[in-house]
This record gives sequence, structure tokens and C-alpha cells, in this order.
Amino acid sequence: MRLWLFLRLWSLLWHLGLPVVLVYLWRRGRKDPLYAQHLSERFGRYRQRLPGTVWVHAVSLGEMRSAVPLIRALLDRGDRVVTTHFTPAGRREADRIFAAEIAAGRLAAVWVPFETAWAYAGFFRAFRPRAGLVMEIEIWPRMIFAARRAGVPLFMCNAQYPTKSMARDAKLTLRHKLMQAYAGAFVKSDLQAQRFASVGVPNIHVTGELRFDQPIPPAQLAAARTLRPLLAGDRPVLTFASAVEGEDDIYLDAITTALKDPSRPFVVYVPRKPERFDEVAGMLAARSLKAIRRSAVLDSALTPKNLPSPLWGGDGGGGHPAGQGPDILLGDSLGEMYFYIALSDRVVTGGGFTPHGAHNIIEPLALKRPVIVGPEIHTIEYPAVEAIAAGVCLRVKTPEELTQALTDWSGPGPEAIEAFFKAHSGATQKTLAALDAQVKIR
Repeated sequence: MRLWLFLRLWSLLWHLGLPVVLVYLWRRGRKDPLYAQHLSERFGRYRQRLPGTVWVHAVSLGEMRSAVPLIRALLDRGDRVVTTHFTPAGRREADRIFAAEIAAGRLAAVWVPFETAWAYAGFFRAFRPRAGLVMEIEIWPRMIFAARRAGVPLFMCNAQYPTKSMARDAKLTLRHKLMQAYAGAFVKSDLQAQRFASVGVPNIHVTGELRFDQPIPPAQLAAARTLRPLLAGDRPVLTFASAVEGEDDIYLDAITTALKDPSRPFVVYVPRKPERFDEVAGMLAARSLKAIRRSAVLDSALTPKNLPSPLWGGDGGGGHPAGQGPDILLGDSLGEMYFYIALSDRVVTGGGFTPHGAHNIIEPLALKRPVIVGPEIHTIEYPAVEAIAAGVCLRVKTPEELTQALTDWSGPGPEAIEAFFKAHSGATQKTLAALDAQVKIR
């Protein structure tokens, strides 16, 4: 009865709040026009008709990237796929990676419907999915129950249940009821399986972490090999990946101190969201940090367009006095994280100095780079706990520890990271096997 009342209230709030949501999308669309485009899809009206798909919900960029190996495997064996997104970053990534499949009518990348029964009814009419996979842990009540009503088995996929989420949900068990309404869960580890089982989630399968199977774009690695000597000379390189709002001052303080060290590292700084690129550029300028923007010095193919060559002399061997060139490359682009990481010797993954928690550490580990995270790792408990125990990830608990680690912690050798990475791969095939055991997809 309580759940029934909640769903009625939830629907009422969404119907009453639709004007507010539309204003939000319009305002976001002023910075990123894609927010305000294809608006009819959010109301469940789709031009595409692609029945019999496997539905993958990847709300934004991180979820989409984790889904790529699984989507590729589904397509390779002949399945058709529809991906749904809420943010432009996720949709753009799907459009970019699967452009050929979209053109061939084998994949559709669309907006997820608003949280109303009639919008989801339109989605199910257009795509008639045989199963749905919700990446990570996204709890959308109307999505869950609309899928049940349509007879579409909906699974949490690549799922983990962070400690902080468990503590919050223990005070309001309604989320437990919603998770129990899923057809099942494909989770990252035995520990995560125990956590989901403890709140009554049915039909749990341990399938591992899909991000360990992500393809690595060779062109980005090749570009990094070519450009690193031009950008940094012989200096060590630190990459700050996915820096989020609220921690820039901590990172920039640490960078300022590190630049006074005799090693004088070169820094690659990549904000998490594109709407922050200009803001962060202003922060760097305000601190008189010498920075260049990727968009200003490299073209779309990652080749120099306005890049003085060489930038560095002295210790970098370029024929100019050391210290005259830039200290920071601002990574103001999307879809090039492997390039930024490949430039580096060590990586600091953003988010860990905010309550929202740290972001993905798997991309650095895939390139055999030691990784540093802040104190808040509840979002990446797997594989962060295991990576810290293996010595391939360093968790710093204070800004002072971060500052010290930038120059004092060199990390393990690539062999240790390689061994850790191999031990945690193979999630794509495990997920396919679990899905096929539950649903007749083919």
C-alpha cells in the first residue's frame, strides 16, 4: 500500500513539475543545445522504430563508457540495441562510437522518457525491448514499474551498492522496495552481491566490472606518444582526470606547490563537464598558472595546429631556457580521456574530495598508470578497495597528503598493475551469459 501511494505521488509530482523540468532543459540548452533538441523523445515520441532490441540505459557519459564493451558484444552477435540517456554527454558518446551501427539501423541512441507512464508507453511501442539493462545503480520508479507492466525484464547491470547509499536507504526503506521490483541484478563482486541480497534484491549474478573490458583507442595512444615530448620535454607528467566542481582549489593548490619542486612536473588538467572548461581556464589564469588549452593548440585529429615546437628548453632539451613554456594543458574536449591519461606518469582521479565521491580509476589502470584518489571512494568501492590493497592505487585523505603524493609517490611498476588488471577482466562475457540465462534474447 505504501509503495502504491508513493507511485501515485511520484506521478503527480512529475506531471505538476513538467514545466519546471522543461525550463531546466531550456536553460541547460543555452550552454549545450543538445539538451533542448529531440524534445519529443522525452515525451515518448520517437521517429525510430526498432523492435526487438536490447535496451541499455546509460544516463550519462560514465555509464555509457562502461556499457560500450557489452553493447559491442551484443551487436557483434547480431542483436539490435537501443540506448537511452538523460545528458548530452552520454548521447554524444553513443552517437560517436556507434555511428556506423546507427546508420545501418542496428542501434538507436535516444533520450530516456520523462518519468510518466504514458511517456514510457511510447518508448515501449517504438522499441519493444526484450530486456532492459540499467547501468550502475539508477533507481527511477516509473521506469521500473512501466517495464514490469510492459513485460520487459529490467536488470541492474554492472551494479554496486555503495556504503553511503546503504546507510541512507536504511533510514528510508522505500528504495529497497524499488530495487526489489527489478527482475534481477548483475553485480560487480561477491561483496556487492551480499549487499544487494541483504535488502531483498532477487536473482543476483556476479558478473564483474565492465569497464575492465573497455576498448582503448590506439589513435589516442599514438597521439600521446608523439605529443608528450613537445608538451612536456623530459618533465614528469601528472594528469588530473575528471576534476569536478568544488575541488579545483584543492587541486590547484597542490599543483602550485608541485611546480616549485625540482622535478617541476607538467600537468594535464581535465574538468569533468564541458560547461566548466571556460570557468577552469579562468581559475588557472587567476592564479597566474601558465596554461594552454587543448582546443587552441591541437586540431580534431590531435595534431598540432598552434603549438610552438618545442615548448620547453633547458632540461627538456628544446633550446630555450627551462621554465618559459606552459606548465598546464587544459583538457577542454570530450571523448579523449585515454589521450590525456596516456600523456601521464601518474593520474589523480577527480571527485574524491567532494561528497559525491571519486570517479572511475579503471582507465588509468588499463594504461598501467598508478592512480591517486581522494578520501571519498564510496562511489568506486569496487575496484578501489581491491586496487588500494594491491598497491596500484593510493588513497589520500587530506589536501596535504595529496600535495605530498604528487612529488613523493611514484607508484608500483607496470607489472603489478598488469597483474591486477588481468585478475579483474572478463565481465562482458559473464554479463552476456547471465542475461541469456534469464531472457531468451536471440
